[in-house]
Amino acid sequence: MLMILSIIFIAVVTALFYKANQNTKDVAINTISLEKTNKLQNDHLTILHLSDIHLENISITPKMLEGIVSKQSIDLIALTGDYLDRKRSIPKLIPYLKILKKTKPRYGIYAVFGNHDYLLRDNHFEKLKKTLEEYGCNTLQNEHVTIDMNGKKVNIIGIDDYSTKRSNVKKAYAGIKEGFNLVLTHDPNIVLDMNNYHYDYLLSGHFHGGQIHWPKPYHLIKMGKLVRMNMVKGLHYHNGKPFYISEGLGQTGVNIRVGSRPEVTFHQIS
Repeated sequence: MLMILSIIFIAVVTALFYKANQNTKDVAINTISLEKTNKLQNDHLTILHLSDIHLENISITPKMLEGIVSKQSIDLIALTGDYLDRKRSIPKLIPYLKILKKTKPRYGIYAVFGNHDYLLRDNHFEKLKKTLEEYGCNTLQNEHVTIDMNGKKVNIIGIDDYSTKRSNVKKAYAGIKEGFNLVLTHDPNIVLDMNNYHYDYLLSGHFHGGQIHWPKPYHLIKMGKLVRMNMVKGLHYHNGKPFYISEGLGQTGVNIRVGSRPEVTFHQIS
């Protein structure tokens, strides 16, 4: 009898694990429309947002990503960190970067770093940064660049990782000109410390939508105040300012998802 129960238990666990692993291949393609801004006047900006690729645990292949993004008209690509955490994974990033570069975004590709990227030691982190830049990414570490969009200014502000205490908002905003402020950062908790800094939209990741979000992502409690405010994925507002938390493309720990899905997001700003 005990053996039969053990076999049943193993079969159930195996089935659940298989389903959880299959969930990592079920990409959610989300389109977010952000209006109510007059800084772009009659112009329209389409942003492709990817976060938390985590090459050590990803089920989305470069070919699958290409099938999602290749037919889209993209103005700008935003990458919000956690590409990998092991030096041997750096070459695996290149096929994904080639796909993104191939889309030829009108205003370029912009990338910030996350806590897992900083697990790389000095020269290996520099190799990651150099690889991103070789394939067309503008890497931002507490700095900003300004692009001209038909005479309107769009400030792309890259704030370094908040969870590892590398963020410096003051430095990132230093000398910024009037325009549409688009913030890219990894850990969304930083919005709680930005009351004195204006942004029109902020893109982030970090939480994976809980990854195992059943019945609730209790394990995220240690990851900051936003979790306790029930802000772990999707579009939210703080002090009237909008910010988005991506569920990410890859996973950490074990390659499974429960109550969450890998995400590719298109943001339509008008």
